[in-house]
Amino acid sequence: MKSQHFFPAIIMSTIIFACISCSKSSSGNQQPPGGGNPTITIYNMAFPASTSVKVGTVVNWYNKDSYAHTVTSDDGTSFNSGNLAGGATFSYTAATVGSFAYHCNIHSNMHGTLVVTQ
Repeated sequence: MKSQHFFPAIIMSTIIFACISCSKSSSGNQQPPGGGNPTITIYNMAFPASTSVKVGTVVNWYNKDSYAHTVTSDDGTSFNSGNLAGGATFSYTAATVGSFAYHCNIHSNMHGTLVVTQ
C-alpha cells in the first residue's frame, strides 16, 4: 500500500526539480540592457562573423556561454577584454575607422571582425 504513494511522490519531485533547474539556467542567459549601444553576443563557442558600427560607437560584447572567453584584437593592441566570464560584458569605443579582426585567446577556433565606418 505504501509503495503506491511512494512512486508518484518520486515522479513529482523529479518534475519539480527539473522545472526549478531549467528556470535557474535560463535566467543567466538573458542579455543585459545595451543602453542603445550595439551588443555582440558570444554564444555557442562563436562570435558573429562580422559586425559593422560607426566610428565613436561603444560596442559591447556579451558572453552568453557559461565559460570564459576573451575578445582580443588580432593586432594585439586595439582591444583586449582579458578573461570574460560567462554572463559578463566587455565594452570598447570604436575610435578608428577600419576593419579589426579579433579572436578568443582561450578557444583558437573563435574569430570575428569589427568593421568601423565613418
